[in-house]
This record gives sequence, C-alpha cells and structure tokens, in this order.
Amino acid sequence: MPLSADPPALDHGDHPATAGRLPATLLMAGSCLPILGAVLLAPVMPRMQDHFEAVPGSAALVPLMLTVPALSLALLAPFAGVIVDRLGRKRLLVAATILYALFGTVPLWLDSLYGIVASRVLLGVAEAAIMTCCTTLIGDYYTGRLRDRYLALQTMCASASATVFFVVGGALGTIGWRAPFWLYVVGLLLAPAMAVALPAPAPGTGRGPGEGRVHVERRPFPVRRMAGLCLLTVFGAVVFYAVPVEMSYLLDDLGVESTGVIGAVTATASAATVLGSVVFTRLSDRPRRRLPALFLLCAVGFLVMGTADSLPLLIAGAVVNCVGTGLLLPSLLTLAMSRLDFADRGRGTGLWTAAFFLGEFLCPLVLLAGKGALGDLASAVGLLGLVTVLVSTALVPLTRRAPQLRHHASDQP
Repeated sequence: MPLSADPPALDHGDHPATAGRLPATLLMAGSCLPILGAVLLAPVMPRMQDHFEAVPGSAALVPLMLTVPALSLALLAPFAGVIVDRLGRKRLLVAATILYALFGTVPLWLDSLYGIVASRVLLGVAEAAIMTCCTTLIGDYYTGRLRDRYLALQTMCASASATVFFVVGGALGTIGWRAPFWLYVVGLLLAPAMAVALPAPAPGTGRGPGEGRVHVERRPFPVRRMAGLCLLTVFGAVVFYAVPVEMSYLLDDLGVESTGVIGAVTATASAATVLGSVVFTRLSDRPRRRLPALFLLCAVGFLVMGTADSLPLLIAGAVVNCVGTGLLLPSLLTLAMSRLDFADRGRGTGLWTAAFFLGEFLCPLVLLAGKGALGDLASAVGLLGLVTVLVSTALVPLTRRAPQLRHHASDQP
C-alpha cells in the first residue's frame, strides 16, 4: 500500500473513527514538532553567538539552546508517559501542543540569554509530552501491519522534516536570528485540529470515541520487558544521529567547504533514511529477527565512512548507513509497541522516547570522546562501526530464542 494512500480496511482492533487520512496526518505533524526544535536554529547559531557575545558564558549557552530541549525530553518523557496513562492521551497532547507554541515563541520577546535558555528547557517539557502522546496514540488507534506502517511513516516524516526545517530556518535567518522562532506558532494551528479530529482511545478492541474514564486494571509496570530494549534504543539512537550530527565535520576534514555541497550531501543522507523507512513497510518478518542485520548494515556504512579518503566514498558510506538507520528506528519502535498493553502503553512509550532522545544527546559526546582518544573524527566513526558490529553479533543468539513475550492477536503483523 502506498503510504500516501488512504489506510486499508481496519483490523478488528482499530478505532473506527480513525479511518481516513486526517487523524494520522495530525499525529505525523505532531511527531515532527520536536524535530523542529532540534534543527530550526542551527543556521542562525552564529548570529545568535554574535548578538550575545558580551554575555558571560555565551560560548556554551548559545549551543546549549540547540540541545537542551532534547535533554529535557529525554529526562521527562518517562514522567510524561505516566501522565499519559493516568490523565489520557488526547487531552495531554492538545495542552502540550499549545504550550509548545507558547514556550517556543518566548525568545521573540526576550533579550536575556538565560531567559531564552530557560524557555528552551520548558519547550523540551512540552516536546516530551507531544512525542509520547503521538506515538502512544498510534499504538492505540492501529494494530498489526497498519500500525507498523504508521510508525515507519512517523520516522519518514521526522527525517524529511529535518531537512525542510533546516532550509526554512536558514531562509528565515536571513531576516534576523529571531525570525525562525515564529515557526513555533504552528502549535496553535495544530492544537484545535487535534482537539476536534482525534478520538479519545479506550482500552480493548472496542475503542470508543468518548472521553469518559474507562476502568483499567492497575498492575506493576513490566520493567524487565522494556529495560533491555530501552538500553538497545539508546545505542540505536547514537547510531541514528551519527551521520546527521557529524557529516559536516567529516566533509570539512576532506576539504569540502562549500555550503551547497554540504547541504546536498546532508539531503542525500536524509533521503536514504526515508528510503530505509519505505523499505521497512514492505518487510513481513518480525522486527526482532532483523535487528542483527540492520545493525550490521549501519556498521558497514560507518566503516566505509571511517576509511573514506574521497567525497564519493564518504557519501556512499553515509547512504548505506542511513538506509540502515531508516530501517532500524521503526523496527525498534514497533518491537517496543508489541510489548505493551493499553494500560502500560503511555509509560512504555515514554521510556522508549526517553531512551531515544538520551541517545541523541549522547551521540556527539560519544564521538567527541572517540575523536579525543584516536585523534580524528573519521577514526571515531570507524570505531563506532566496530562497536556496532559487536552489538549486531551479540543480538544474534537473542533472535533465535522463542519469544517470551505475550502478543495480542490484534498486534500480530
């Protein structure tokens, strides 16, 4: 089924009110909002640095504005998951989207660098709730292969939007460093549409659109069921973000200084990630069984990049790696969803989201440490490739074990 087409006939557990494109479109749009926060300001960082150069500590605080929402998201997503399970997904999503617009536009009116950094911390709080709610609702509304396709589409939208937001942020940055912050107003456009178009899910196969509270039996959260997968997701996120974060530096080390070439290579890598997500929707085997092969594919890309002595070879390695990461991310996410019942889905999604964004935050630190130990970034990328090979090898015995997890019939691909 083409991802742009209307969804196929609903499985017996799917929410009847989610037929058609609008609910899924809103959830995909909501999933892109945290990506907006991560890449929108990158093109205007030098201008902001110049504006605040007289402020003590600005050399560290200005770059921190770019990364602190991801750190907030990583730290707070588990708590957002608890709130999701207790108060409801839709209500929290609408409120968080409004707060996202408010906190995101605060820098338009502030002249205090410390105040702007504080607003970015609060933005990360809203992003944690949005990302957790959107992913949880996809798990609530859809089942089986359709759920897997929408989770893959979520990855595709995030990857494609990163490139779009980077270009838009650069274009708005020509007006002034504050101009890109106006894009956060999009939250005020999405929130009313979400309030009207998204049904409130209820547990069980007969989900109804009512807002009334549904009694869900409380039981201990399955920590052991999620712990190993969350740890693997932290590493998977380091693998996922290595190319987007470090490609410009690798190009610079090869003597490439043209911003046009850097932008083209970045767009090519982003397109490869989208391609990997498209391929994911065509796969029929269970995600768990393919994880070793996907990590190995990512590792091959890293090893090629780490030994590349020319631009074409570096691009080839990046494309191989990004096809692998485009397959890897939705595989990890669908595997997490298959482990969660309705009553646990918010908390479980919050933990998985926290693990992923923690990996995003750690990625540049890991490669910086590798660069410091080995002397150059290419060697650090090559070392990450070797570690990824080891992770792939370690996962092989686990995929051969009989599944110990209880899958609901409605969740089977």
